[in-house]
Amino acid sequence: MSTHVSPLAGKPAPASLLVDVSKLLAAYGDLRPDPSVPAQRVAFGTSGHRGSSFERSFNEWHVLAISQAICEYRKGKGIDGPLFIGFDTHALSQPAFESALEVLAANGVQTLIARRGEFTPTPVISHAILTYNEKRNAGLADGIVITPSHNPPDNGGFKYNPPNGGPADTDITGWIQQRANALLEGGLKEVKRVPFEQARRADTTREHDYREAYIGDLANVVDFDVIRSAGVHMGVDPLGGAGVHYWAPIAERYKLDLTVVSDEVDPQFGFMTVDWDGKIRMDPSSSYAMQRLIGLKDQYDVAFACDTDHDRHGIVTRSSGLMAPNHYLSVLIDYLFRHRPQWNASAAVGKTVVSTALIDRVAKRLGRRLYEVPVGFKWFSEGLFDGSLGLGCEESAGASLLRHDGSVWTTDKDGLVPALLSAEIAAREGKDPGQLYAKLTGELGKPFADRVEAAATPAQKARLAKLSPDQLKIERLAGEKIEQVLSHAPGNGAAIGGIKVVAASGWFAARPSGTEEIYKIYAESFSNPEELQGILAEAQKIVDGAIAG
Repeated sequence: MSTHVSPLAGKPAPASLLVDVSKLLAAYGDLRPDPSVPAQRVAFGTSGHRGSSFERSFNEWHVLAISQAICEYRKGKGIDGPLFIGFDTHALSQPAFESALEVLAANGVQTLIARRGEFTPTPVISHAILTYNEKRNAGLADGIVITPSHNPPDNGGFKYNPPNGGPADTDITGWIQQRANALLEGGLKEVKRVPFEQARRADTTREHDYREAYIGDLANVVDFDVIRSAGVHMGVDPLGGAGVHYWAPIAERYKLDLTVVSDEVDPQFGFMTVDWDGKIRMDPSSSYAMQRLIGLKDQYDVAFACDTDHDRHGIVTRSSGLMAPNHYLSVLIDYLFRHRPQWNASAAVGKTVVSTALIDRVAKRLGRRLYEVPVGFKWFSEGLFDGSLGLGCEESAGASLLRHDGSVWTTDKDGLVPALLSAEIAAREGKDPGQLYAKLTGELGKPFADRVEAAATPAQKARLAKLSPDQLKIERLAGEKIEQVLSHAPGNGAAIGGIKVVAASGWFAARPSGTEEIYKIYAESFSNPEELQGILAEAQKIVDGAIAG
């Protein structure tokens, strides 16, 4: 049970790691997937279909098939409003956008693309869908986001957001996936397509000013007056992502003291420091990937970064450097539910089963209901849409929340808003979020957390995913009586695809990886680091015993 840290971790990316963009793009068009090979089929995970053109897992044929399947899905469901589409700065995103538009235009789908070919963050697409659909009962809009999130530069990704603005649920993605693979198997004979230039000039293709619409509405979710009046000095590193050209206009419109550390866009992402495993990954929650901004922490009152599609945030403070996502989210929840008086008094706190139990303690002190769900932001979309959730968050630095008035903002993760809220918190509280975390844990207890990996065969992974509480013959964890053994999330009763074991001052959860022959163990202790390591060791013995063949 280990996580091997590469000797390159945290260091500038050497030339040997940089992807050959011309070869990557050539592979996108030239290599065709073989649908008889599982790894080359369309497969929607928690965040859409992802892969690399080199591995024949994200190629032109995949995008054409998925796009056609989406056209057929929306027609079958009577979704006949506009489709909002955006893409990030990964090299494969532009050609995937072009492929998608060729299919959308051929199918007569009214498609709204960004003005000037601008990059578009994930939350901006969600915001556009929701804004358009407000007060409409017919002619509803939906959207496509072309991004593999923070994944390495040779990756591509493709996500569908239905009219609720959030990530598509498994019923939708299952249908799209099945139909797309059938189209692949049929050699794309049923795919409608026109040349890109024709698609671009089609009457159904129109430009939309995503940036202006989103930035102009931000004042309804962030209190810029308090930030400005306090003179908070901020720094932002867009990490070469889709929001790269959003930050300067935000600063200008709201008259903020905000410095953009870099506005460089490089499909090789050669400006990054290497992540823990020796790969280039634009992860704002990784101290290895965030070395540039961490090195500048003393120059700003608070600084922040977002991943490539700007749906995740990373917060850097003078007091504590880069904050772990669980730490900042705990502070954010504690702050928001005390400073958003117009939110419904019954609005709950949403978290995933592997997020910190400190959130549970914060929610209890606030007198708010806790809504705990499996991993995947889609589980929060409905609650954010109807206002029954004040905020939904996951331990991987994803969150979204309501507007000041308690109405929906986005139903997909938004990295920009939690980043800006770190400045609002510092302005109103007179302390940065790192200092507030220290205060919070002094009052409610300090958690020690870790996540590790253990080897597992496909058969063992399948057994873990279906493990039931009665299969675990245990009564104590780290010497404490076990209070709960969960295979389904307490918030919505959905299967968590693994197991979670909870005691009074510690817990662990184990889930199989969707892409590798490993399972992941998440653990936390409110006692000390030694007990945390004990929980991790016990967890592996417990899980290995339960999934043994």
